[in-house]
Amino acid sequence: MPTATEAASLPPWPTAFRALVDRRHTLILQGPMGWFFSDLAALLTQQGQLVTKVHFNGGDQLFWRQGGALRYTGRPEALADWLRELMKRQRIDAVVLFGQMRPIHCVARAVAQELGVGVFVFEEGYLRPNYVTVERRGVNALSRLPRSASFYSEQTLPRPPAPQPTTQDIRRTALIAAAYGIAAVALRPWYPHQTHHRSLNPVTEPLRWARSYLRYLHYRVSEHGLHARLTSPDLSKRWFLVPLQVQSDSQVTHHSPYAGIEAFIRDVMASFAAHAPDDIGLVIKHHPMDRAYSDYRRLIRQEARRLKIGHRVVYLHDQHLPTLLDHTRGVITINSTVGLQALHHGAPVITLGESVYSVPGLVYDGPLATFWQAPGRVNQTLYQRFRHHLVAHTQLNASFYAEAPALRARPPELPASLRHTTRRAELSPVELPAARIHDVADA
Repeated sequence: MPTATEAASLPPWPTAFRALVDRRHTLILQGPMGWFFSDLAALLTQQGQLVTKVHFNGGDQLFWRQGGALRYTGRPEALADWLRELMKRQRIDAVVLFGQMRPIHCVARAVAQELGVGVFVFEEGYLRPNYVTVERRGVNALSRLPRSASFYSEQTLPRPPAPQPTTQDIRRTALIAAAYGIAAVALRPWYPHQTHHRSLNPVTEPLRWARSYLRYLHYRVSEHGLHARLTSPDLSKRWFLVPLQVQSDSQVTHHSPYAGIEAFIRDVMASFAAHAPDDIGLVIKHHPMDRAYSDYRRLIRQEARRLKIGHRVVYLHDQHLPTLLDHTRGVITINSTVGLQALHHGAPVITLGESVYSVPGLVYDGPLATFWQAPGRVNQTLYQRFRHHLVAHTQLNASFYAEAPALRARPPELPASLRHTTRRAELSPVELPAARIHDVADA
């Protein structure tokens, strides 16, 4: 437990998280790989809540070190009825989940809405590093945050305190993912109908990540000197940046006009060829977490050759993103959080899908065809007010895969202007036996 001085140094909890803490009985569904949801449950318990957890595979079970856990072993089509009965019987008044578009969570969100149960969605931080996102009802494209520039122009929130570092490390994240996959396979007999939104194969997944590391070594050699060229005085501000997203990202598959990253690449390259000035380049950056799964080099070469822009297009991988954002002319994205980083660095942004920051006046409010010619300038006052609002209401100082400073203790009170009035529901929740797992038969 931190001292009073240490607790006082923590950034305040965002209002969405405080609303969660004020509930009486929380149902935790599938979380990020690792112990974050288990540590969250410990905090909620310390605050006087009852907490129930549902495991959907052995990976969920491996990373749970609290009591009050249930094991769902039924078929996917029976989940809605089972959750409905559970929420009623246990008098659940909050549901917590990570990955709002996972099939099991789509079902859970619908049931919770039907019963009037609050839904709290966790996701990677809108602002990175050192933050994770928590919102009520939904995140990103499903966020209820206003999309009006006038709303944020009227905000007068104070500058938020700097978050404490979370020391997130890609190697630790990879080990957690490997352990999760191994546990899911090893405990498969206890979850005969388990489903997951991604492959958990303990053989193919490590091989993919081994391939990712080999590609990383290859790109360090093949892209040597490229970063210096792009940031040189001769080329600075003379190219647009296209940061790609993970090919399985639900923000692409559910909240954009594109069927996949390939369609996005073709669309952007065709628009660039038709409308961008002849002396301007295009830099397409691969997502580092997608290196193990996809490679668009052939597609980009083919499109560049067909459009006769091969000499103006660069495809790169592991270059330092913040520095690139300092030197780019503008950023074209579907709805990646890189867009927010770009605004922070003063780079104009256009979003081609739905996103939490698609606020006209904050991002470019026009077609891609004209963005190439005149991307405009970032309204830094509007951006700072938008950012302060995000931190105050949705950003929790934590990492899913490393340190979570915000879960150490209750931070200081918010300023009076930000305190919500959510009152704990008057419930008489049914206690669950602690520290044991209940099997739910395939009825």
